[in-house]
Amino acid sequence: MKAFLIDLDGVLYVDRTPIEGAKETVAMLEERGYRYRFVSNTTSKCRSTLVRFLGEMGFEIPEERIFTPAIAAAERIRSEKDNRCFLLTRRDVRRDFQEAGVPLAEEEVDFVVVGDAETDFTFERLNRAFRLVMDGAEIIALEKDRYWMGSDGLYLSAGPFVSALEYATGTLAEVVGKPSPEFFETALKDLGASPEETAMIGDDINSDVGGAQNVDMMGILVRTGKYREDVVEYSNVIPDLILESISELREHL
Repeated sequence: MKAFLIDLDGVLYVDRTPIEGAKETVAMLEERGYRYRFVSNTTSKCRSTLVRFLGEMGFEIPEERIFTPAIAAAERIRSEKDNRCFLLTRRDVRRDFQEAGVPLAEEEVDFVVVGDAETDFTFERLNRAFRLVMDGAEIIALEKDRYWMGSDGLYLSAGPFVSALEYATGTLAEVVGKPSPEFFETALKDLGASPEETAMIGDDINSDVGGAQNVDMMGILVRTGKYREDVVEYSNVIPDLILESISELREHL
């Protein structure tokens, strides 16, 4: 392998606690000249907030090395002139859309964008999103993960709420985060690497490992974050490599 795409939450850290050895592994990749980017399905923070959050844990990662679904969605919406969108996300994520020049609105929109809204997943907001889609708006899912790991256990992610809107409206969402092939291809293009020479490192057997393998990358699964042995056992996805944590990567290079 000459290049790596690396998940953030669950791989470098869990909640606000760095994974032991993660900083040293990233430093080693830098020292040995490996190309790498961070591809995250995190949709609760805009990219600039994410950089500050990582910095507080000791990870010095520039914005341009981080790819998030919000960045991909903003580019997707901006590609067609005068598109307006309704955001069902955390408020901080609005910044990525505003900085990209995407018009935000509460009615008469072209897209309903769904991310990890957490406490903003109220009946009122979900029903507004439902009505907008019934009036003709398309659904963009920043991600469709089922859950994520916090400091005190598992939390619902955006996927269940996206599925609820799909079921209620009879409309399929366009997923712009992992495991979308376009998302991986955008990161690979920026990395200047081919799929065959790149490995994806993540804690999600489907979004990370399965998504990477679908575009001919190696998929490496770590047993940190939201890793669950039963989920892996019953998945149709077979990782190319399983590590106890990202720190073990140093033993394979």
